Amino acid sequence: MHGRGQIRAAGAAVIARVERLAQASRQVSHGLIFYLELTDSVYLSQRGSLMQSRGFIVTRRPRLASIKAHPKMDYADYERRLTSLQGALQLIQQAYLGTPERALVVLEGWDTAGKGGVVRRLGWALDPRSFKVHPIAAPTQHERAQHYLERFWTRLPENGQIVLFDRSWYGRVLVERIEGFATTKEWQRAYREINEFERMLVDSGVRLVKLFLHITPEEQVRRFRDRLINPLKRWKLSYEDFRNRARWSHYETAIEDMMAQTATKAAPWYLIPADDKAYGRIAALRILVDRLGKDVRLEPRPIDPGLLKEAKHALHFSASDIKRASKPGKRKTKPKRHV
Repeated sequence: MHGRGQIRAAGAAVIARVERLAQASRQVSHGLIFYLELTDSVYLSQRGSLMQSRGFIVTRRPRLASIKAHPKMDYADYERRLTSLQGALQLIQQAYLGTPERALVVLEGWDTAGKGGVVRRLGWALDPRSFKVHPIAAPTQHERAQHYLERFWTRLPENGQIVLFDRSWYGRVLVERIEGFATTKEWQRAYREINEFERMLVDSGVRLVKLFLHITPEEQVRRFRDRLINPLKRWKLSYEDFRNRARWSHYETAIEDMMAQTATKAAPWYLIPADDKAYGRIAALRILVDRLGKDVRLEPRPIDPGLLKEAKHALHFSASDIKRASKPGKRKTKPKRHV
């Protein structure tokens, strides 16, 4: 009887896993269903429910001070999810190559919120030849003489590329507003300009994803302390960090205004609670996989018959090698294990 009970329990576990996979497959685009065979854990949070991208979308003016839920993720779960998501991003990037597909990621957040950690984990997974990161600093003297959006035009993604802005044109309604670098009329007008700019990008075929990493003031203090004590992190500190910290409430209002004014249907904001670094990273990558992979077929494209013929002639491949190369196969990815 004991053996039969174990068999029944094992069968129930298998059925439950299949049901979870079926449920997850209904939540993702057709292209990503191909990836489900690699793992199902990436779709499940610690409590067994789906980590859904739409749960992070800003639908009305947020109240940052009222955000109390900052979920935590254990390290083993984080490692499994990270590997899965990095593999999915590799498939998406490879599917973009040679196509008109292109994507632009806008990454914003509080100082010390974890933007650099997200960028690094994308960089470890993606090929730098078609993944570009632009850290946006204060405009140069020449750029200050131009329209504030002009310096971003030359950095927009080309066909087949994924481009990330580490901070962006939203500086106009954040730091330039708070520090007085833009007049009231200029930063108020910027909301309309930014919405029109982003609408134009989306209409031209750019997949635009806007992420904001939110942490509490208490967590920021802990991270500043870590940077101050750790010699390898001190380079991240600047006078501006402490000046911005002193104006937390002003920035909080500006961020809430920004999301209320620029969270559009075409280009929504994703607000990620990131007091737990692991959770924040996984949430950011989860959103990118869902948005960048939507309606993208990830199955490997068939090889060009002309190229195959040339390879047979130039490399003297055997008939069995040619047959194997002609057969559509499953693309395997093994991202580097950086956590």
